[in-house]
Amino acid sequence: MATTGPRMALAALAALGATAVFTAPANGAPHGSAPYGNDIYVSSEARIAPDGTIHLFGEYHCSKPSPSGTVQIKATIEQEDVRLSIGGGDAQCDGEVHDWSAHGTLRLTPTVHAGEALAKAELQEIRFGGGLLPRSIDTVAQDARPVRVIDHR
Repeated sequence: MATTGPRMALAALAALGATAVFTAPANGAPHGSAPYGNDIYVSSEARIAPDGTIHLFGEYHCSKPSPSGTVQIKATIEQEDVRLSIGGGDAQCDGEVHDWSAHGTLRLTPTVHAGEALAKAELQEIRFGGGLLPRSIDTVAQDARPVRVIDHR
């Protein structure tokens, strides 16, 4: 069965419409929002504790992950030529807003200091395929913003 020109044009228009609906954030959605009700926000301040650990924090909310997966929080701080990623633990995906925090040692990245930096936060859905290794890791929400690092050492 051959596809006619008008039918092809209609199919293309429908595909474009679906793309716009599923990729555009809702009006008033906060920075870092993603489709399907998953959002994460990283605070504009990071702290270095007296013990030399760096702390990032913020808020998130997410919908239930797939039955074969879990959702975790990943946080990253970038300053000058240094990038440090730290885990924020498992996310509680019940549609409610929750606080998150992540901390990591600066032992291997001692050049991170007070001042301006870039912080990123991601909600990552990790799906397992039956073994110990993940089958896929998908970022379902992310936020990135300039932050002020405060050093309490």
